[in-house]
Amino acid sequence: MKAIITVIGKDSVGILSKVSSACAEADVNILEVTQSVLQDMFAMVMLVEIDKSTLGFDALSEKLEKVGEQSRTKVHIMHEDIFNSMHKI
Repeated sequence: MKAIITVIGKDSVGILSKVSSACAEADVNILEVTQSVLQDMFAMVMLVEIDKSTLGFDALSEKLEKVGEQSRTKVHIMHEDIFNSMHKI
């Protein structure tokens, strides 16, 4: 199963590293990443594979939220099927 991770906040050193490290610790495979810095704002979207994660979805979500708190960003994870349903016409 795949999921979408979004990260939004004020740009600072190491945001990508902190999020990707949290994913690696939970055996979450990062498939694709896109990121932008608009003036001083950081935005990132990751497509990840969570089938082999050592954490359940809720625990993974909590872990990523803590990473967001540490990096002063908002980190959110959503199942791919929910994301796709939200964006269908």
